[in-house]
Amino acid sequence: MIDKLEFFIALAREEHFGRAAEVCGVTQPTLSAGIKQLEGQLGVMLVLRGSRFQGLTPEGKQVLVWARRIVGDTRTMREEMRAARHGLSGRIRIAAIPTALAMLPRLTTPFREKHPGVTFSVLSRTSIEVLSLLGNFDIDAGITYLDNEPLGRVTSVPLYNERYQLITAMGNPYSDRDKVTWAELSSLPLCLLTPDMQNRRIIDQHLAEAGVQVRPTLESNSMIVLFSHIRTGKWSSIMPLNLAETFGFSEPIRAIPIVEPDASHTVGLVAAPREPHTPLVSALLDEAMALADDFHARR
Repeated sequence: MIDKLEFFIALAREEHFGRAAEVCGVTQPTLSAGIKQLEGQLGVMLVLRGSRFQGLTPEGKQVLVWARRIVGDTRTMREEMRAARHGLSGRIRIAAIPTALAMLPRLTTPFREKHPGVTFSVLSRTSIEVLSLLGNFDIDAGITYLDNEPLGRVTSVPLYNERYQLITAMGNPYSDRDKVTWAELSSLPLCLLTPDMQNRRIIDQHLAEAGVQVRPTLESNSMIVLFSHIRTGKWSSIMPLNLAETFGFSEPIRAIPIVEPDASHTVGLVAAPREPHTPLVSALLDEAMALADDFHARR
C-alpha cells in the first residue's frame, strides 16, 4: 500500500505517467498497475485517464491528502527507528530563496558538527516553489519570507529581519550619501532579481509606495550575476543588508541604507506542519531556534 501511495503522489506531482515512473525508479506499466490496484482497493477512480494524464478525480484529490499524510508518517517512523539504532543520519533537503543562501552555512555548519552522519542537499528556489516542494515532500525544510505573502499551514521559525540597501560603486549617483530614499532610486541603472522572486516583488512594492516605478536594465534569478554586474561599477542594485555583509562589499563598492520607509521583512525556516516531525527535521528546527537567538543577540 505504501509503495502504491508513493506512485500516486509522484503521478499527482509530475502529471505524467512516464516521468512519475522514472522518479519512482519503476517502469511505466508497473506504476500504472500499482495505481489501478490502489483504485481497486479503495473502490474509487483516482485518475482521469485518456491518451495521457488528464488530472485527478475529486476522490483522487481527497486521497492525495491522505496519501501525503500516510507516506510522511511512514518516513518519520523509519527515520526514528534508524536514529534509535545508529544515531541521527541521512540527508536533509533544503530549498531557500536566493537572498537567504549566503546565510545557510550558519545553520548547516553547526548542525553537521553535532550530527556528522548527516548530509545536505540545498536548492535555490522562489518562495512559491519552496512551499510547493514542501507540500509535495520533495524537501524537508525551506528558508523563505514569513510575513509578506501567505504561507498556508507550516511550522515556522523566524530567523532574521531582512533590511534593504543600495549597492553601488564609488562615483555613481548617491555613492557619497549615508542614506538614500526609495523614491531616489528610480533614476539609477538597476540590476534586480526577476519578478518571480518575492524579493523583487517586495522591492517593487516599496518603490510603488514611494510613488515611483523602476524598469531595471538587467534582471536575473542569480545573485552571482547581480554581484558581477555591480562590480563593473556601471550598475547598482537593491539588496538585503545581511547579504551585503556576508559578501563583504568594500571599496570601491558601497552599501547605503534605504529609508522612507526603513523597510524590513522576516525570513525564517519552514517545515511541514506535522507532529511528530522526523528526527532530522526536529533537530533542524532546534538548530534554527538557536540560530534565531544568535541573530537577535547580535542586533
